[in-house]
Formats: sequence, structure tokens, C-alpha cells
Amino acid sequence: MQINIYSIEKKEDFKKEIDEFIKKSKPFANIKNITLYSKNLAKSQNPQKEYSKLFEKYIQNGFNVILTPDGKLVDSFEFASLLNHSQINFFIGGAFGFDEEFKKKGVNISLSPLTMSHKIAKLVLFEQIYRGLTIKNNHPYHK
Repeated sequence: MQINIYSIEKKEDFKKEIDEFIKKSKPFANIKNITLYSKNLAKSQNPQKEYSKLFEKYIQNGFNVILTPDGKLVDSFEFASLLNHSQINFFIGGAFGFDEEFKKKGVNISLSPLTMSHKIAKLVLFEQIYRGLTIKNNHPYHK
């Protein structure tokens, strides 16, 4: 199983913690942490469109999960059921989120009804991916 996490970031925070979840997940899946940034974002009149353009070439293959505040709230077991594909791509936009056209290209989920920075959301996502993989593989971590 290949899991790709694409995010918009100038500087990556929580690298140590994220790398730890990637390491723990290795027995279950190959996970890639891919950060993208464009200098066009700072001067863009439509950052949502810029985010979507940056991610467009990565949404072509696999099962796509787009993190958005208005997405479906799922519990850890529902989240684990999303991990039933050979390639899964997760997309985390910046502060302005994605445009409506991009959101139509995958399953939209929300990690919480709380507002959180995309950097915190990314850390939560890595933990939930690990938790979901342990649920699928009857590992005791999720208890």
C-alpha cells in the first residue's frame, strides 16, 4: 500500500513527530510526506485556485482524500475503511482551503469540527493514518 500526503508549507513543523509515525507505519504501508510551495501563493488573488493548481498533477492516480473543514466527519474506524486502496493520496491545503472544483476530485473529510492550522491538521492526519493501519491489522495501538 502506498500512502502519499501532500501539503502546502513553507517550513515543515512537527517533522520529528511525523517521521516517527511514518516509521511506525512501515510494517503496514509505504508513506510519503510531500510538501509543496509556490512563491505565487503570497501574491495570489485566489490562493484556493493556486493550491488546486499545485496539487493537480498528483490527483491523477489513486484514491484521493481531500481534507476540508466542510468535509464529512469520520471516526477512526470510518477513517480506517478509507485505507482499502493500493494507492491513497491525502491533500492538505493552506489557510484558504481548496476551490470547489478541486474538492469534487476526491472524498472530502474533516478531521474535527474545531478549526486548526494546516500544520496541526497534518500531524493529526499522520496519527490517524497510523491508527487506521493498526485498526485494519488488529494491532493493539488503537485501543
